[in-house]
Amino acid sequence: METYTLRTAGADLVHDVRGPLPTADGRPPLFMIGQPMDATGFVALAARFPERTVLTYDPRGLGRSTRKDGRTDHTPETQADDLHAVIEALGPVEMFASSGGAVTALALVARHPGDVTTLVAHEPPLITLTPDGPAAVRARAGVRDAYEKRGWGAGMAAFVAMTSWEGEFTDAYFAQPDPDPAAFGMPAEDDGTRGDPLLSDRSWAISDYRPDVDALAAATTRVVIAVGEESRSVQTGRTSAATAELLGQRVTVFPSHHGGFLDGEFGYPGKPDEFGQRLREVLDGGQGMPAAS
Repeated sequence: METYTLRTAGADLVHDVRGPLPTADGRPPLFMIGQPMDATGFVALAARFPERTVLTYDPRGLGRSTRKDGRTDHTPETQADDLHAVIEALGPVEMFASSGGAVTALALVARHPGDVTTLVAHEPPLITLTPDGPAAVRARAGVRDAYEKRGWGAGMAAFVAMTSWEGEFTDAYFAQPDPDPAAFGMPAEDDGTRGDPLLSDRSWAISDYRPDVDALAAATTRVVIAVGEESRSVQTGRTSAATAELLGQRVTVFPSHHGGFLDGEFGYPGKPDEFGQRLREVLDGGQGMPAAS
């Protein structure tokens, strides 16, 4: 693996390349991205593609990538332009993008349609697209408020409670007592931080994003909206279905959950072997996939 830093006016973008460039198999490189997850989250999945040249990177202001624009917020448009800067030197890529990275990737295809040949957008958290969008926005604000008042443990406990809630956010959700961080194995004491990109409002522009349907339809990129089989009834499963519907397609089902491509290094292992196999099938054109719905 080789590590490179692309220096732009707004950020120094650190990215890793596993395998040769130009690629040995003649296919585009496979670029794996997340948000706020950085390159460390794709080590297990990249290892399932030893025959491919795989790129991973740290988004602006996260991991090893420093920002020089004086801002602390994260927007899909800015991150899409960062990706374009990295891809521009390589030529088109195939892309697997998860969570906020899937939102960035949809913005990338809309803004720079020649950059990506196939995009697998896994569980984009576009909360305003669901029928209960206003309630989802309220639930998101509740996570931010818990974090602002009591720190990381309280904020993360609220985030887990929100993302594990099944179905729409009803009055029953908002009537619950504040979750106890200790019940999730998290510290109850306030750590003093308030800048977490997941728990603060710094990434709200990502979950508020509305894809440019016309631009995506005009692009030659093959766009696949993916969802984990264990996520179907929770928030990111519902946002995935809503995104697919907006684009006039059905979701493609992958193994496991929102982090289904992870080993156990982040505490909630997925099924990376099965996930990697499904991703290979989808990238190869869909052979062997079960029916989507």
